[in-house]
Amino acid sequence: MVYLSVKPSANIQSLFSIASTFLKIFLIDFITFATLKKIIMFNKNIKLVLAGLIIAFAIYQFTESNIGNGIFLILLSTIFIFLYFKNEMILLAFLKLRKQDMDGAKKWLDKIKNPESALVRKQQGYYNYLNGIMVSQTNLNLAEKFFKKAIELGLSMDQDLALAKLQLAGIAMTKRRKMEANNLLTEAKKLDKHGMLKDQIKMMKEQMKRI
Repeated sequence: MVYLSVKPSANIQSLFSIASTFLKIFLIDFITFATLKKIIMFNKNIKLVLAGLIIAFAIYQFTESNIGNGIFLILLSTIFIFLYFKNEMILLAFLKLRKQDMDGAKKWLDKIKNPESALVRKQQGYYNYLNGIMVSQTNLNLAEKFFKKAIELGLSMDQDLALAKLQLAGIAMTKRRKMEANNLLTEAKKLDKHGMLKDQIKMMKEQMKRI
């Protein structure tokens, strides 16, 4: 029996090579990335401009029959589009916060000098949300301000919105604003569709009975 050695065409090999290169670039170890001492944050509009230029050059590559290059450039442009909607400093701050590293999270957030111009609306919401979490143990007035601003700007996930309202309910209860706290707890319960905050809400309602 004769076995034939079948090799993929040059175009297929090129596409495999491009896909492999893209994965190495895009799926970089995020933890390693987070340990870098200095990361340059681009303004959100610059990210869109870069994405637009890359897409334009990708189209040019397609017209020149450089299909592989065009595909790679389209994939590359998605990185800048993703970072337009999900700011890299916010992502890194979340990563630090998950490790209970408040100082590390604050360092990343402090790199955002002008959130209004650097971030889209909902990312501004998360900027305030994260700041609220970090100061909630030391400055209730400032935390309340941050959480209210986060809710006003909007948060992508109901669970985050529920937590923000739960935090505000706790602050209102501390200041003996019982009716406001009760309303916020009701809103938080509606948003907590998976019951992740069920115990905290129940405990806070029990505490309110003693006020």
